Amino acid sequence: MLFCFQTRLIAQSTLATPKKTIQIVTTDINNFWQAYDKILSTKDSAEQYRYLNSYFLEKGSPGLKAIMSVRDYTASSYIDAIHNYPKFWESIRANTLKAETFAKEIEQDALKIKQVFPKLKPATIYFTMGAFLTGGTTMDSMILIGSEIALADEKVVSSELPQSLGHLKTYFKSNPIQQVAFSNTHELIHTQQKTTVCDNLIGQSLMEGVAEFVAVIGTGKLSSHPAIEFGKKNEQAIRDAFSTQLFNSFTGYWLYSNATNPFNNQRDLGYVVGYQICQAYYQKEKNKKAAIEKMILLDYNQPADLAAFVDQSGYFSKPMKTLEQEFDLQRPYVTKIEQFANGDSLVNPEINSLTIHFSAPIDERYRSFELGPLGEKNLLRLVTFKGMSADKQSVSFEIQLKPKQHYQLVVGSGFRSPGKESKSLKPYLIDFTTR
Repeated sequence: MLFCFQTRLIAQSTLATPKKTIQIVTTDINNFWQAYDKILSTKDSAEQYRYLNSYFLEKGSPGLKAIMSVRDYTASSYIDAIHNYPKFWESIRANTLKAETFAKEIEQDALKIKQVFPKLKPATIYFTMGAFLTGGTTMDSMILIGSEIALADEKVVSSELPQSLGHLKTYFKSNPIQQVAFSNTHELIHTQQKTTVCDNLIGQSLMEGVAEFVAVIGTGKLSSHPAIEFGKKNEQAIRDAFSTQLFNSFTGYWLYSNATNPFNNQRDLGYVVGYQICQAYYQKEKNKKAAIEKMILLDYNQPADLAAFVDQSGYFSKPMKTLEQEFDLQRPYVTKIEQFANGDSLVNPEINSLTIHFSAPIDERYRSFELGPLGEKNLLRLVTFKGMSADKQSVSFEIQLKPKQHYQLVVGSGFRSPGKESKSLKPYLIDFTTR
C-alpha cells in the first residue's frame, strides 16, 4: 500500500502488504487551500482564476481531473463556490486537513475486504476537493472523494447553502467525517464491479446495495447510511412501491434525488432495496465467500443474470419475469405518428413536421431519442421542438427530409408518464423511406 501525505512522500511511503491494495493521495487538499488564500487576497477576477489554475487545477492529481470530468466541474464551479459560501469554507478547512489521518483505518478495512473477496484489485483513493456534487464516486480503479462533503461534521456552517443543496445540511448533521473509512470501503467495492451505470432502476439499486452490504460484512461495521435504518422500519411498503417501478430506465426519487416521495422524502431508498436483496441472498447461500464474489462480479446490465440473482434472493414475492410483464402492461407507448404511416416506403419528402401520439399523458419535462438499428447514417433528425398538446398525449417536431432516404429514429424510454409512480415509455422505432 502507498499512503501519500505530501508530494515528497509519494515515492517512499510503501507499506509491506501484498499487491499494494490501496494507495491514498491527499495532495489536492493542500493545493486547494493555497489557491483559496490567494483567491481571497484579490478582487481581480482574472487574478482569481489565474491563482485557481496555477495553485490547484494545474497541479491537480489524476483524481482531481477525474472528479471534475465525472461531475462536470469547471474553474467557475470552484470560484463561484468559494465566493458564495465563505462561512462554510472557513468551517470545513480544519477537517479537510485531517484527511491523511484516516489512512491506517482505510488500509485495515481494505485488508478485511480482501479476506472476504480475495480477488480484490488494487485501487487509488484520491481525497480531492469538489463543488458540492459528490462526497464520493469512482472512475475505473480510482476512488474520488469530495472532501468538502465527506469530511464535514455537524459543526460546519451550512446556512449559506441554497435549497438545491438542502440535503447536505441533513447529511452534515450525521457527522460524515466519522464514517470516512466506511465510505471509502463502499467506493472500493464499486471499483471492483463491472459497471456503476446500469440500464434500469433495479440494476442501479442493486449495484449500490452490493457496495454497502459488502462493506458491512467485510468490515464488521454498521452502515451509517440513513436510508438503511429507515428501510428496516418500512421494508414492506418500500418493497411494494419499488416493485412497480424496478424496470424504469430512470431512477426517479429512489436514488441521487431530492424529489418528494411517499416515504417522508427519505433520499436514496434504492440503496435499501439493493442492500436487502443482497442480505437475503447472502443468508441463503452456504458458501459466503462465493456469495460475495457473485454479487460483486454480477453483470447488472445482463437481464437474465440480474433476474436470476434477484429471484434467488427471494426478496420479491413474484419472479422478476412476472414483475416485468406487469410493469410493461402499465407503461405508456406510442400509438401512431400522424403525418404518415410508420413503415411507409413512399413518404413525401416535402413533409416538414412529425407528431408522435402516446397512449397516455407524458411528463413534458422529459424526452429521449436513440439511433435506430441502421445507425447514424439513417438517423431522422429533429430540427425544432414545436410543442406538446394540451392533453400531454402528443408532441410535434419540425423535420427536414430528403428524397430516396431510409430514415430511422427510436422514441426512447426517457419519455415517461407523470407523477411519483411514473413509468418509462416502451421504446418505439420510427422507420420509413421517402419517395
